[in-house]
Amino acid sequence: MKTGTITADIETTDFLPLKGTDYIELYVGNAKQAAHFYKTAFGFQSLAYAGPETGVKDRASYVLVQNKIRLVLTTPLFPDHPISEQLTRHGDGVKIIALWVDDAYDAHHQTTSRGAESYLDPQTLEDDYGQVKMSGIYTYGETVHMFVERKNYNGLFMPGYEKWESTYNPEPTGLLYVDHCVGNVGWNQMDKWVKFYEDVMGFKNILTFDDKQISTEYSALMSKVMSNGNGYVKFPINEPAEGKKRSQVEEYLDFYGDEGVQHIAIATNDIVETVSKLEDRGVEFLKVPSIYYDDLEARVGKIEEDIEPLKNLGILVDRDEEGYLLQIFTKPVEDRPTLFFEIIQRKGAKSFGAGNFKALFEALEREQEARGNL
Repeated sequence: MKTGTITADIETTDFLPLKGTDYIELYVGNAKQAAHFYKTAFGFQSLAYAGPETGVKDRASYVLVQNKIRLVLTTPLFPDHPISEQLTRHGDGVKIIALWVDDAYDAHHQTTSRGAESYLDPQTLEDDYGQVKMSGIYTYGETVHMFVERKNYNGLFMPGYEKWESTYNPEPTGLLYVDHCVGNVGWNQMDKWVKFYEDVMGFKNILTFDDKQISTEYSALMSKVMSNGNGYVKFPINEPAEGKKRSQVEEYLDFYGDEGVQHIAIATNDIVETVSKLEDRGVEFLKVPSIYYDDLEARVGKIEEDIEPLKNLGILVDRDEEGYLLQIFTKPVEDRPTLFFEIIQRKGAKSFGAGNFKALFEALEREQEARGNL
């Protein structure tokens, strides 16, 4: 495969058909307050709750929704709880990327028989609205893929959760669905996890970037994009590469204390409107120098959007053989420089903004330098 190019076709064994991302669960230090943040800043809506009031005695979980995105925010209620220990090590971060399947029991069998370590043996949850079947496996670090089968369920989220009533529901911001989730892994570990996704989950490596393409004067990293057969689920995997100073992946690994999810990319149909709303609500974004826009159309060709709003907001543009995309990245959404979000609008492009890597990573390095971590 050529560096930085997309393979024309994805031929994959369909032993693990995936219908998309079902939910993403974050372990956080205070789920009640985190839920308020994601509602206020990102426009998520209250959906469901599980905790002592619903019979769950050791933790509290708040489920937020916006279009096809479901976030679950979970906090332990006791200091000796395993989640408490994980929060001490990692801080707030993604624990579970749940994948929507037609058969959760078979998904567990298919993946564990190919070498995956089981996180949750298949189980069926039932209530008056039907049943949800679930199973799960470990992937990089302590990250988990849960398989969720909900074809026989008509409730809000799943058994064990009740409707979360709230009078505070800020307007949505135009976020639509999870486009991809990026994982950071340790030195010389990328190929190991590429093979895991190929062998265990039937994914294909559709795009590769080496340390010559993802580099600045000071740092470098390497990345490979893994996709399932229908393209509904994509997991880019990053590893650090040698450079004069510490890369963003090294900083993440140092502060998270392990491999884990670096960022969640969320799609929108109008990135200017969405990012304007997010900025108005206090979401902070990485900014590139204004010179980036001086020759934008010479680099990427004619685009439908006016350049000036993109420049004012710091939105980046890149083009591939299929079209172009617009993207922007938040600063970390917690005090540790770990998890952040990407907002992306695709105008036909299927790639990940390779033409923006240098500008983006220089912006990240300015933040690292301000924290004293470059």
